[in-house]
Formats: sequence, structure tokens, C-alpha cells
Amino acid sequence: MERPYADDRVNDTRTRDTVVEMMAERGVTLEEIADIAYDLQSKYIKGLTRTQCLEHVERVVMKREVQNAILTGLELDKMAEKGHMSEPLRSMLMEDYGLYGIDEVLALAIVNVYGSIGFTNFGYVDKVKPGVIKRIDEAGKAKDRCNTFLDDIVGAIAAAAASSLAHRYAD
Repeated sequence: MERPYADDRVNDTRTRDTVVEMMAERGVTLEEIADIAYDLQSKYIKGLTRTQCLEHVERVVMKREVQNAILTGLELDKMAEKGHMSEPLRSMLMEDYGLYGIDEVLALAIVNVYGSIGFTNFGYVDKVKPGVIKRIDEAGKAKDRCNTFLDDIVGAIAAAAASSLAHRYAD
């Protein structure tokens, strides 16, 4: 059996395209994530544009560690929806059980790449659920839909991009 992503020479762009497609299949675009990064940083960075935010979202998604977290989380959401996991884990994921917490831990692997400001931004978006995160969270409440990892992944990418912007444009 061919393992298309097992080769160490795999270009990050190929995996990046895969994770972007997977997120799009789940109803999320990089532009929507960039909107959250913009909202997080526009009051601190004079003249910030959504284009700049999208560039930083793209940079975040190009990182292999981020790609691995996205692939893992989205696959777990899909497996829960298809009933391909045992109880009680499946029910915890399908219900986005508040005390589960592993979804946030996986998301922290993304923000960890960008330092303490990433953690602060992630905590904020996880609590407030701005933009597409709220839509994802609400869609995950449907009986046949699991977005337990997706909402935290999106929040983490936005938080990491906002942190990247802050580091780049700090006074």
C-alpha cells in the first residue's frame, strides 16, 4: 500500500492543501480565520489589513506541527460522526463534553509555536467564540455532527496568526 504522506521529502504545501480542503469540507475557510485574527489585532496594529492577516494564517497553516494537529483533530471529529470509536469517547466527542479538554490541549500545540500571546489569544477566542467559531460550535450541536476539535483548531489558528502579527508589527 502506498503511503503518500510518509516520505520525509513531502512538501509542506501538499499537506497544507490537504488541511485547507479538509477544513473547507467542514465549512471553514482561511479567510474566515483571518477575519478573527484581524479582529484580535486591528486595535493594536495601525493600518492592519485583512490581506496581512490572511498571509499570517497561511504561515501558520504551513507549519508541519500545525498541520499535524489539524489532521488529527479533524479526523477524530469525523471518526466520532461515523461511529468509528468506542464508548464513552464517542459520546463525549459528539456532545462536546465540557470536561473532556483534549480538544483544547491539541489546539494548544498550535498556539504553543507562537509563545504566550498565542495562549492569551486562544483563551479569549475559546471563551468568546467570535465569527466562524460560533457557527462551528453551534453546528456541532446537531445530533449527527461533531465539531469538538474543529472549533478549537480554528480558534488556535486565528490566535497563532494574531500572535504572529503581533510579533511582526510590534513597536
